[in-house]
Amino acid sequence: MPGEVIDRPNPQPLPSHIEDHVLSLAVKLEKAKLEFSIAKGLQEFRRAANYIAAAMIFLRDNVLIERDLTFDDIKPRLLGHWGTCPGLTLVYSHLNLLATAHNQDIIYVVGPGHGAPAILASLWLEGSLERFYPQYSRTKLGLRNLITKFSTPSGFPSHINAETPGSIHEGGELGYALSVAYGAVMDRPDLVIGCIVGDGESETGPTAAAWHAAKYIDPKESGAVIPIVHVNGFKISERTIYGCMDDKEMATLFTGYGYQPRFVDDLEDIDGDLGASMEWALSEIHRIQKTARSGKPIMKPRWPVLILRTPKGWSGPKRVHGEIVEGSFHAHQVPLMAAKKDDEELKQLQEWLLSYKPCELFTKDGILAEDILKIIPKDDSKKLGQQIDTYGSHEVLKLPDWRSFGAKKGGQASCMKACGELLDRIFVDNPHSIRVFSPDELVSNKLDAVLKHTGRNFQWDEFSNGQGGRVIEILSEHTCQGFMQGYTLTGRTALFPSYESFLGIIHTMMVQYSKFNKMARETTWRKDISSINYIETSTWTRQEHNGFSHQNPSFIGAVLNLKPTAARVYLPPDANTFLSTLAHCLRSKNYVNLMVGSKQPQPVFLSPEEAESHCRAGASVWKFASTEDGLNPDVVLVGIGAELTFEVIEAAAMLRKKAPNIRVRVINVTDLMVLGLEGSHPHALSHNDFDTLFTTDKPIHFNYHGYANELKGLLFGRPSLHRVTIQAYDEEGSTTTPLDMMLRNRVSRWHVVDAALKGAAVGNEKVRVDMHEMRSSNLHELKKVSDYIMETGKDPDDAYDTPDFEGGKSTHRDVGYAD
Repeated sequence: MPGEVIDRPNPQPLPSHIEDHVLSLAVKLEKAKLEFSIAKGLQEFRRAANYIAAAMIFLRDNVLIERDLTFDDIKPRLLGHWGTCPGLTLVYSHLNLLATAHNQDIIYVVGPGHGAPAILASLWLEGSLERFYPQYSRTKLGLRNLITKFSTPSGFPSHINAETPGSIHEGGELGYALSVAYGAVMDRPDLVIGCIVGDGESETGPTAAAWHAAKYIDPKESGAVIPIVHVNGFKISERTIYGCMDDKEMATLFTGYGYQPRFVDDLEDIDGDLGASMEWALSEIHRIQKTARSGKPIMKPRWPVLILRTPKGWSGPKRVHGEIVEGSFHAHQVPLMAAKKDDEELKQLQEWLLSYKPCELFTKDGILAEDILKIIPKDDSKKLGQQIDTYGSHEVLKLPDWRSFGAKKGGQASCMKACGELLDRIFVDNPHSIRVFSPDELVSNKLDAVLKHTGRNFQWDEFSNGQGGRVIEILSEHTCQGFMQGYTLTGRTALFPSYESFLGIIHTMMVQYSKFNKMARETTWRKDISSINYIETSTWTRQEHNGFSHQNPSFIGAVLNLKPTAARVYLPPDANTFLSTLAHCLRSKNYVNLMVGSKQPQPVFLSPEEAESHCRAGASVWKFASTEDGLNPDVVLVGIGAELTFEVIEAAAMLRKKAPNIRVRVINVTDLMVLGLEGSHPHALSHNDFDTLFTTDKPIHFNYHGYANELKGLLFGRPSLHRVTIQAYDEEGSTTTPLDMMLRNRVSRWHVVDAALKGAAVGNEKVRVDMHEMRSSNLHELKKVSDYIMETGKDPDDAYDTPDFEGGKSTHRDVGYAD
């Protein structure tokens, strides 16, 4: 059965067993008494928008029905989603009215992104399409272009995307509209966002978590969201959960979330109902904000939420071939799929379109009726499609010289602690344009220095209420990502630090954002934005205390798969290189930056000046660990990632003592993208530079933090890859010791030594003569260390001492344990 069978349109939910008195939780209002011209304008706007939306799905000609439709007037491919469109145009018309009546800045965030026809139609009506796309002028020709080119290669796609004026949310994967909306109003005290969340989207986990987002909005410093839950009752082929919940169940649910619910469901006077509800919602927002901004914030304010119940596909065909369409799942996409070949459906399409009376809405030249214009803001900057925050309000951060926060070369420092100090200064210097969004891991990740001059912005906590704060921690990676997207797309800068293993939770969400940003770069009118920035720490190398579930570097591969214009992956090996990388990423624009590093104390290999030079190059020879500064090597050893590089350094020191005949060149790669084939990425080394760094013919061994296939993909196409060996994370882990994690994944210093011996023996006769004996001795030592760890449950005391290549004593380092 393709879909459930219903016996009536728009079936109402069965009554629940909750007591009736809970209905008092829902807000009761008098209906708005709209002026006749305003009421007429709302209705005509909606009729015009619905007409255009439906025509966009079907028509390739005769766009104003100036003669009877023929099969030739119908598009060869019928693409689009009708069912959600009437609800979207209804809300659009009332947000327009709200903006006009109150001179209010409003952004419309649309969860049902497949309802692009409704939004594009509304944008055409208000003149915003014409503002950015002259070919869609408010003329008959402009209207024809919009309708006939929709969902074709030369027109707008079927879903809302970055080409849609006013949008800050990719209309594909569901679940993220609410968190994006709340992120966008942060630090925008005069901004209101109308966010419509479909009842299908409401079934997603990310949306369920995002209902708590209001608890992180400080009304003193931020704007507000009017969430509109559009309950039209159906998904693609089944009823929705919310569609089967009665008012008592919905009222208790949203009261529990912390909202004041208001039901909007009077289909006989929907404009009066919704108009009154919108006015009430805005007045509640202003009341909450006024108290907070006067120094008397309300503890646990109950923000408004509107629950809009209208039929799916409202005003469309009632039945098609005897099947219920309006008020059922049959209205979800294209209700008349055979209109190009079925006479009955073609006739029904014409009747449907003419029911909107287009001759009353448009002149023969495509000019709009006067009453429609009355509800559209006269000030272009107040139109929903022309809010400057949605496309052109980037705020450049004031950044200090990171080198003043640098660590002393030869010492030890935590990359994350050093970054925390830098971020603390950045927060002080930029009090309203940068935030950190993080799961509950900031202190664990040793970034708590950011809290020196700011706090956590959790408004329902009595100890942080009303104090602002640059840090938001919520144990929902999806909500953190949504906050970051909304905040970034409206001009600010955000940082998302996380345990490495759990960033993968937002993999597809990050990809959706990257698609949005790719298309934004291809428009002529969207301005640059800050990059989105991930700090990936508590990595698999130091999750020995939490075990296998916490050992997962796969997010690196997710970023590598993005377009080269977006993807940036950095693995800084020490505190100074991480500081340099962080400062660079916060200055950058339009990228997806992933920074991977250690939170535990690490040797500081490079001075601030050396670190800057190294990061600028992306990779360099570490002469101090190489034989004779790396000249004429027998083998090239490459470390990528902090702990993996340390193992390479240890191996180089061991080789000097145990195999003095081997000439070694040690390289660190901090910018992963330099390894790609020439021309594959803006950072990729030329063939000549690659050969200069890695030699043309010597064996190369990579000790890599991520998965080996990632490196193989980057290197593919480089000449002479037969000389390359790669050891990387190999999905081996447990609750064990740090050094045992290296041993289990075959990336320890002994494994690097073994690879060096085999590689050097290819061209060095002296090494080849003794290779078997040296390898046997090395592997015997590996076995002894492994046995020691199994017996004692700890690493040897000197396991992480930093070697001195000048003949001095190693520097002891306490590697740090579980926290």
